[in-house]
Amino acid sequence: MPYKRCGRSGLLLPRISLGLWHNFGGVDSLENARTMIRGAFDRGITHFDLANNYGPPAGSAESTFGQIFKQDLVPYRDELIISSKAGYDMWPGPYGEWGSRKYLIASLDQSLKRMGLEYVDIFYSHRFDPDTPLEETMGALSSIVQQGKALYVGISSYPPEQTKKAIELLRKAGTPCLIHQPSYSMLNRWIEDGLTQVLDEEGVGCIVFSPLAQGLLTNRYLSDIPSDSRASRNHFLKTERITNELQQQLRALNDIAGNRGQSLAQMALSWVLHNPTVTSALIGASRLEQIIDCIASVENEQFDDQELRAIDAIVAQIQTL
Repeated sequence: MPYKRCGRSGLLLPRISLGLWHNFGGVDSLENARTMIRGAFDRGITHFDLANNYGPPAGSAESTFGQIFKQDLVPYRDELIISSKAGYDMWPGPYGEWGSRKYLIASLDQSLKRMGLEYVDIFYSHRFDPDTPLEETMGALSSIVQQGKALYVGISSYPPEQTKKAIELLRKAGTPCLIHQPSYSMLNRWIEDGLTQVLDEEGVGCIVFSPLAQGLLTNRYLSDIPSDSRASRNHFLKTERITNELQQQLRALNDIAGNRGQSLAQMALSWVLHNPTVTSALIGASRLEQIIDCIASVENEQFDDQELRAIDAIVAQIQTL
């Protein structure tokens, strides 16, 4: 597993990191979660990404990770990068979401208890809060580092303008912004419209989530919709989106991947990692074999101009569907 420096910091992250958004909740198999986390770590994935509301139910992914950490990973704590976030709805009442100091600090305290940790390596503001002064949100992140509850802080899904201001506020507070976590894939390129330029100029790392477009950029939907797939049971990927026309374009992308000696998922990961701004790609998985397949993407991150043009042409067709 290769590692890359996160912006201009001293921290290296694996090129592939494991996110616990799905399949690590209280409704999922603990033994399968344990197999995936242990297998990922054994193969050089040192970074595990969580959030307070991951599950379901909310909070249960952190509890699952905490059980596995206690059982298997305590001796390796100094070899791990563990992150969590707060920003989305977590508990009832006016203090259970968004970006207030009250919510962020209380949420991290709860996350640490669920995971059985003294600190997280990275703590994020999970989304920009338009109704809370950015000074308050960034001030809370800085306080969290000063209190020893996190080593680094970052932001997730912030637009370019708010990202630049957040970076400036954290720098003034003496707590540099380590990293930004946006969504990014062949089919979702919003970060190329200003955000990557801000991150490059400011020396901030970038770890992207949903690089496989919620599983769309895998071999699962090339011909049908499997009954156990994310599209069949998850509101983030709608079954009605997967039309015959879309599948035809996905098969065209798969042909390019095959000519590269890769699966479609491997090529999709190589494509995001090909962007020099991207430090690491966050993958999700439902079984260890998927993680192993994704790790192989780091063996070929280079694309020639013909491949990039062909991919762009197919993606342009997909955008019109």
